[in-house]
Amino acid sequence: MVKSISSDYIEENYYKTDLSPKENHVVCELDPSFTTDENYDPEANIREDLTRALKPRVVNMISIAGIIGTGLYLSTSKSLHTGGPASLFMNYTIMGGVVYLTLLALGEMSTYMPISGSFCVYARKFGSESFACALMWNYWFNDAVSVASDLTALQLVMDYWKTSEHGFPYWAASLIFWFVVVCLNVIHVRFYGEAEYWLAMLKIIAIIIFFILSIVVNVGKNPQHEYIGFKNWTRGEAPFVDGIKGFASLFVSASFAYGGTESITLTNGEAENPIRNTPKIVKTVFWRILIFYVGSTFFIAMNIPYDYPGLDSKSIVTSPFTLVFQMAGTKGAGSFMNAVIMTSVISACNHALFAGSRIMYNMGLEGFLPARIVSRTNRNKVPYVSVLITAAVGALCFGASFIGAGTLWTWLQNIVGVSNQIAWLCIGITSIRFRKGLEKQGKTHELIYKNWTYPYGPYFVIIFVSFIILIQGWSAFAPWNVSNFFSYYLELFVFPVCFIIWWLVKRDRFVKYEDMDFTTDRYIPTKEIIELNETLDNLKGWKKYRQMFHEYVL
Repeated sequence: MVKSISSDYIEENYYKTDLSPKENHVVCELDPSFTTDENYDPEANIREDLTRALKPRVVNMISIAGIIGTGLYLSTSKSLHTGGPASLFMNYTIMGGVVYLTLLALGEMSTYMPISGSFCVYARKFGSESFACALMWNYWFNDAVSVASDLTALQLVMDYWKTSEHGFPYWAASLIFWFVVVCLNVIHVRFYGEAEYWLAMLKIIAIIIFFILSIVVNVGKNPQHEYIGFKNWTRGEAPFVDGIKGFASLFVSASFAYGGTESITLTNGEAENPIRNTPKIVKTVFWRILIFYVGSTFFIAMNIPYDYPGLDSKSIVTSPFTLVFQMAGTKGAGSFMNAVIMTSVISACNHALFAGSRIMYNMGLEGFLPARIVSRTNRNKVPYVSVLITAAVGALCFGASFIGAGTLWTWLQNIVGVSNQIAWLCIGITSIRFRKGLEKQGKTHELIYKNWTYPYGPYFVIIFVSFIILIQGWSAFAPWNVSNFFSYYLELFVFPVCFIIWWLVKRDRFVKYEDMDFTTDRYIPTKEIIELNETLDNLKGWKKYRQMFHEYVL
């Protein structure tokens, strides 16, 4: 019936504001990018019941530096020791490209449907129940383990000051920070957002200082009082230590460092004006990867030799960031950087808990868990039950640190790294099916933001990520190491097992392109929202810069 309405009807009624609800629905169905009803709720098609309280400045700041944490600050030391300077720099550059392609594909879908379930919910809508079930359990487990890995990393950070020798145990500090993070997430999403905003700001300032000090150290302000240049790239076995095996083994640590980049779209379900802000988030990803990750590894590879004593000791004392600060100054400078690393670890833990709780909340909405329990929200519309469950599981995993914080952290790092890779692989698959479904139903024109790399970008992500998942555990085979093997490949058993179990229960198939649901969870902007965004996009001169300052700072 809807398809029988002519285009003349749309033109005739497009700007009328006195249409009946039924007539307004017809116009919206024919042109979902617009609605004439001033009282229309943009959230009408969205099943989630969350509060859009995250301001643009908060979401933008989180997208710039909110995910930077233990991976970049801690794992780069062991990566440098294992693969050498060239392997470190090239690996982070390559994986940065993969993450960027993944975010372009995800940004296209999340602008169309800005919900907190993001790519996990898309996996069901454009894939199958079993596919989504496996991805959701995989990613929720990823976030719960990330909480544990960050709590464990805090012990390594505290070890810099040897606080345990003065009677203050590391595990107690981790539990205190765990309690603080739980409070930030369970009360109101605004508390989570504000904490992330200021911690991200601190990280940006610290990394800029790190860049400046790295240049100073390289040109001669170092203990040897000599120009370093690229001398460390020709030292010993450098620039490639242990050849291709050493290079391949860094993929998992780089994936751990980049982990969480895709989860920034989970904030879309609680962000203001998502159709404007989501594309802006995706656009900042390229610069964040280039500046913070690639830039950091470039300076690390220049200034720190791969055979520096203790790089593989899993200790914060040999974090490349701390070492550069010590080279340029004193022990006090190293303490400053260590304090920044500590706040970054807390920030990463905060975001992991947020992401994990939103995935569990959506698992209830999708029927994979009891919705009456995990999808319950408090008066501020925070899924507090999912927050508490995710936090509790993370704390239990952290309890395994009695085997040694450094050993446990390496295990957790590998598990989370592979889990991130599986998520990127699934996003690539979902993106291709999403586009094909739109094409089949003639709705491609409805896309507000398009992935300019389609179809080559998503296909490259699928093929390349599948390849590195298989080869990155090479070091576990020569010589054979059972512990390393399971840390690299445990997730490859978890994902298919979850898929098979749900498939045996439901016997479902991948949804056909013509049957895909592009209505439920769709965010349809009102006339006011469209006009506001057009006004903001057309600002020039001082007004434009003032608006940018407002979106990123105030």
